[in-house]
Amino acid sequence: MVRDGVWRKSSRSGSEGNCVEVAGFTDAVGVRDTKDRQGPALSFDPAAWTQFVGAVRAGRLNDRP
Repeated sequence: MVRDGVWRKSSRSGSEGNCVEVAGFTDAVGVRDTKDRQGPALSFDPAAWTQFVGAVRAGRLNDRP
């Protein structure tokens, strides 16, 4: 993940406005709702974010209830 503090939206996001943006910072990864960019953002430890993204890519979360 690039740690430049720039918020990015997936190129796969549609135009319906139901999207999130992600930004990499020095000591955290931020996630926010595109409908409320001035609202609160979630903050994750970079190592935890990397593990989460890896699990999503590997399909390890697909069978969760």
